[in-house]
Amino acid sequence: MSAVRRQVLLVALSIAAVLGLLALGLWLGGHPEQLPGFLRSAFVSGPKVQPIDESIEIITKSYYRPVRERSLLTASIDGMVASLHDPYSDYLSPSELKSFEKPSTFTGIGVSVRQAKQGLLILHVFNESPAMRAGLQAGDVIVKADGRTLSALPIDESVNLIKGPPGSDVQLEISREGRTRAVTITRETISAPVVASEMRTYEHVKLGWVYLASFSEGSHGQVAEAVHSLLRQGARGLVLDLRGNGGGLVSEAQLIASLFLARGDVIVTTKGRAQPTVVLRALGGNIPTSIPLVVLVDEGTASASEILTAALQDDHRATVVGTHTYGKGVFQELEPLANGGGLKITVGEYFTPDGRNLGGGGVKRGAGITPEVQVARGVDTNHGLQVALQTLVSRLR
Repeated sequence: MSAVRRQVLLVALSIAAVLGLLALGLWLGGHPEQLPGFLRSAFVSGPKVQPIDESIEIITKSYYRPVRERSLLTASIDGMVASLHDPYSDYLSPSELKSFEKPSTFTGIGVSVRQAKQGLLILHVFNESPAMRAGLQAGDVIVKADGRTLSALPIDESVNLIKGPPGSDVQLEISREGRTRAVTITRETISAPVVASEMRTYEHVKLGWVYLASFSEGSHGQVAEAVHSLLRQGARGLVLDLRGNGGGLVSEAQLIASLFLARGDVIVTTKGRAQPTVVLRALGGNIPTSIPLVVLVDEGTASASEILTAALQDDHRATVVGTHTYGKGVFQELEPLANGGGLKITVGEYFTPDGRNLGGGGVKRGAGITPEVQVARGVDTNHGLQVALQTLVSRLR
């Protein structure tokens, strides 16, 4: 073999070797678990995370019973989040994250209930639900389901009798103001209910009631539709019911506040250590300011609910009725992780238009919002709504 041919062959072999090592490096970079422990620690882990990798390897190899590496990794992340002592931050496993991001649905008739002496008291009938089409109303009591009396049953068992496969029928006996009637309702698969609305008459005045369960995507459109429908029917004032609403998307709170506030009005200011200060302003709605507004709240009114309530209160657009709200002054973001899970982590604080932070300093609960009209007892019953309606009527006079 000539010297030239040997040189060409050596160059070709060198190129092939380099390409092979490059391919191997790329493969191992995507499969670091295939590396030996000492190489994985040296090439994959930095000095800050190396002890974690070493601990996981020692436990998986030497512990007296088998332990899955994935379980140890999850436990290490859980431990880091727990060390923050932050009730709002959390690690979501891949399966938990999928459930978290999946729109919530259930099969039923479209009501929320609580246990009562006779059976199940209907608190809310959600818009466009089988229950609404059947004429059920808040305040009705479901006393029987498919012939079974509910008064002696636990609430979960009673609710399970009403749930069932979509398309199937459930026969209910409904009590209203001392009179009972039978009704057959066909169950449906219902997206997580967000808005319920109803025209109420108080002291011969027509008033609109709108209940918002959460600030999920698109909820502002449902609120706007309910409000405009009630106004077209002659409602002279509105009650926005945020009792038990634990929050959701701040963007939805901004859009709902925009229905009632002038364009450019400050809704909330957010500040974070790693994020710029952001001021969210009203986009300008078309609900006349001549329409009085009452916001009904309780201890379960939190987060985005408090942002909305405080914006309307600070602007003197609404009268707040109820009890002190939850008192949350921070907000979270969801950061995806390489394993398919995610970190829901507190990234900043928010401040009302008047500069108030509703929390207790950091991640502690604070005083929340103080209502102008306080309901000492029974805010979560029909009494709370009656006080809100009475307050609304007084603003019309």
